[in-house]
Amino acid sequence: MLTAVLALAGLAIAFGLLLGFASVRFRVESDPVVDKVDAILPQTQCGQCGFAGCRPYAEAIAAGEADINRCPPGGETVIIALADLLGVDAKALDEEVGAEKPKMVAFVDEENCIGCTLCLQACPVDAILGAAKQMHTIIERECTGCELCIEPCPVDCIEMRELPQSPSTWKWPYPQIHTSDDAAKEGP
Repeated sequence: MLTAVLALAGLAIAFGLLLGFASVRFRVESDPVVDKVDAILPQTQCGQCGFAGCRPYAEAIAAGEADINRCPPGGETVIIALADLLGVDAKALDEEVGAEKPKMVAFVDEENCIGCTLCLQACPVDAILGAAKQMHTIIERECTGCELCIEPCPVDCIEMRELPQSPSTWKWPYPQIHTSDDAAKEGP
């Protein structure tokens, strides 16, 4: 019995060392510009920009393959923050990708929900709670308002509702970028 315990402990130590070595040897450095751009984006993962999510869009911006004005959920706030970060001029939101809207959340008409789970599969942030053949509901604080759950719903029981602004729901989602003009306005 003691030899079995020692053998398992030896294997655990060997695999731990192997994994530690592999994590150092095969480490992939990420681009700090991509990380900063990704931090500014709203993380809705909606794909309205033409990319699979916010990280691929950030990578395209950093590589110069995409413009900074393709994020409807972020709107003008994100465009200005990206322009400040990258040292380029801010532009109007690209009309091709949509229009800026207020913060929205999905709402399920629970009486008409048939529990098909198609909305569960479409939600990129797992903000929908439910099971097959059971009524679904939205976890409001997790919903990014991406609208990806609306189209697959066969009974049209999902609608988008504007999130009312209040001190408890308002949140500055983007890092504040201060310029010398801001410091002069604030004073001592």
